[in-house]
Amino acid sequence: MTTPTLIIGAGIAGLWAALKLAPHPVTLLTGSPLGTGAASGWAQGGVAAALATDDTPALHARDTMLAGAGLVEPEAALALAEGAAEEVKALASLGAPLEREGDQWGLSREAAHSRHRVARVRGDGAGAAIMETLITAVRAAKHIDLRDGWSATGLLGDTACTGVIAVDPESAQHTLHADNTILAMGGAGGLFALTTTPAGAQGQAMAMAARLGATIQDPEFIQFHPTALNADLDPAPLCTEALRGEGATLIDRTGHRFMKAIHEDAELAPRDVVARAVHRQNLSGKHAFLHCREAIGDAFPDDFPAVFQACMDADIDPRFEPIPVAPTAHYHMGGVKTGIDGQTDVPGLWAIGECASTGLHGANRLASNSLAEGLVSGARVAKAILLPPPAGEVGGACRSKGAKRSEVSPSTTSWSPSPASGGGKVLPHLALQRLRLAMSRHCGVERTQSGLESLRDLINQLAEKHGDCDPLLAARFIVTAALRRTESRGGHFRSDHPISADTARHTQMKLTDLTRRQPVAQPQYWPAE
Repeated sequence: MTTPTLIIGAGIAGLWAALKLAPHPVTLLTGSPLGTGAASGWAQGGVAAALATDDTPALHARDTMLAGAGLVEPEAALALAEGAAEEVKALASLGAPLEREGDQWGLSREAAHSRHRVARVRGDGAGAAIMETLITAVRAAKHIDLRDGWSATGLLGDTACTGVIAVDPESAQHTLHADNTILAMGGAGGLFALTTTPAGAQGQAMAMAARLGATIQDPEFIQFHPTALNADLDPAPLCTEALRGEGATLIDRTGHRFMKAIHEDAELAPRDVVARAVHRQNLSGKHAFLHCREAIGDAFPDDFPAVFQACMDADIDPRFEPIPVAPTAHYHMGGVKTGIDGQTDVPGLWAIGECASTGLHGANRLASNSLAEGLVSGARVAKAILLPPPAGEVGGACRSKGAKRSEVSPSTTSWSPSPASGGGKVLPHLALQRLRLAMSRHCGVERTQSGLESLRDLINQLAEKHGDCDPLLAARFIVTAALRRTESRGGHFRSDHPISADTARHTQMKLTDLTRRQPVAQPQYWPAE
């Protein structure tokens, strides 16, 4: 079949883009049954937007840039900040039950925000409520051809993207042609044993796009949420940052509040700072707990029902007991390189939401900018597709300033990855579990060269046996970039290189920049604009 626009993925970015494209015909592949496989529904905090009377898009953009450790692109930060409020209002008009306090918005403050600007639903229910609203609207939209449970296994095309190969719920394979293909496939948390995201999110968008020639940007930057419930659950239930915004504190097993000595903002320090502190507390044997008794107390079941239920299921009553917490893989700041409207450097191919890298998040995402990004990127890609490109410009080409290809010397090894290598193959369960455990151990909150090299060797061994299927190729991008970045910045912390370089530079990689045996010696970074 042929369709004008094909969207792969049904999180907040994919669903919002589909709705915004009306009345333009859209075919939407959900991957998992609609509403079950997207991380958006698990988001607790809410949507960051300059909605308060004492807030402005300029302040929101400034906070985004400060949190991003020098790698946030100003154009991307301003595009989000200027567009978020309008999209939140449109979402509320569609029926999303975002909180109001009289004629004002009910807003939370989260880490590294200078204002209360997080629009919420019952404290920790924003993601689920927003997804329910969007799913209802998508099911009712006549311009959307919903392919529920269909999964993309590879992209079509040579010098341009012309569609996808997809598998339906009965495992039948289909060729779907499209003028525009939008990747909205989420992140890579499923590559880690400890994650707050759906296990199926394994960096497939990076792998599929790279096989078609797209640039991958900053794949080494994984955000580890500081406060997931530490109760041996997979995925790990999230204890929203809004709890700390309401005054919950981090303590060790003796009751000592350890964040005050680490950062002036204590529990509301940037996520990478808090994550490392919690990680080191757990390693030291003192452990880390989120203490909510005074700040939340008896209001817990009403104000934060999702966290409360998760704790009770683990036999912890957070009204009286401190919650054991640990940092877990939560969000991928890197991904398929795009301009601010979602254009990749492959004509006809777009990427939005978590799988895209516009430079918005830099090295460390500002809290609750993820749902905001989903809304704004969905709206912008729809507008870009509906409006013809300027005269002489090829539609779908990346128009961002930093889109030049990395100048890396060619590999001297015998292995040369090809677009056909591993595409559509499935990594067996036991092999995936080996990969996930090794990723959490060696590419987690703190990294070293020796650990990353052993992880790279494991990926090579698995690839020899199973082919470079999507999870292995995505992991290869992350690990190779982490080895080459011999500094610490944001979500990427090297214990053997703890200092940040004087100049913040992006990593940009092509499929041909990867090698199995050793990383290329020359650095392949580009300065942030």
